[in-house]
Amino acid sequence: MSDNPYSTAVLAWYETNARDLPWRRPEASAWSILVSEIMLQQTPVVRVLPAWHAWMERWPTPADLAGEPSGEAVRMWNRLGYPRRALRLHACAVAITEEHGGRVPDDHATLLSLPGVGAYTAAAVASFAFGQRHAILDTNVRRVLARAETGVQYPPKTQTKAETALAESLLPPTPSVAARWGVAVMELGALVCTARTPACADCPIAGQCAWRLAGKPAYDGPPRRGQTYAGTDRQVRGRLLAVLRDSAHPVPKEALDVVWDDGIQRERALDALVADGLVDPLDDGRYALPG
Repeated sequence: MSDNPYSTAVLAWYETNARDLPWRRPEASAWSILVSEIMLQQTPVVRVLPAWHAWMERWPTPADLAGEPSGEAVRMWNRLGYPRRALRLHACAVAITEEHGGRVPDDHATLLSLPGVGAYTAAAVASFAFGQRHAILDTNVRRVLARAETGVQYPPKTQTKAETALAESLLPPTPSVAARWGVAVMELGALVCTARTPACADCPIAGQCAWRLAGKPAYDGPPRRGQTYAGTDRQVRGRLLAVLRDSAHPVPKEALDVVWDDGIQRERALDALVADGLVDPLDDGRYALPG
């Protein structure tokens, strides 16, 4: 082990408490892990599970997805939210198929070069699919480390170099153990050290947690605004996309106009969908998912 004062307790806790998720099983492919990581961005596991199963049944390899239009990825994405992720996943599948022989690359730097794959996703896939040693910093991990090590209730809004350095300093030296540590501390944040109601009585490192030992001081940083959805452009975009997903053919403009009363907001949302490549305006005035 390393100087990590938490790893033994957290790994033992994970062994007993980890959720049985299909992308964590030994037989999970690197592609299935990559799909899960992109789906899980800003989306809870309970919503991702059925979507992941449906996706993997239809497109079990990157080549399967790359062989279909990107609009089919958007259609299959259904109501997971942030549908640009579907386009990124399609672009990723094309790159893997055309540039890497249809196999998800096992090199961290190469993973980072794939469309839509950022620092977190590259580290997660390298660790979880290939057992490598990389610091993995998602929202849950950042919160656990902020509380346990820094003694604050919440991490900064934007990830800092200090957080990355801390996460790297806590990595166990053995790659396979480091990969296990990465998923274990993530699970601890998801199930125990939650944002609103942390279950400190159930936490395996409560006795070492700087925030708990300091009396759980309240967060005193910039206001943390909850994400709203109702009435936003995001909601309008979702309704417009739903019309296109539910139709096997391009739809006339009138079919989109009925989904939202505010014409200015509706047109703004439609323009944004077109700009993002999620909707294709056809020459005859109809609209379709990208071909």
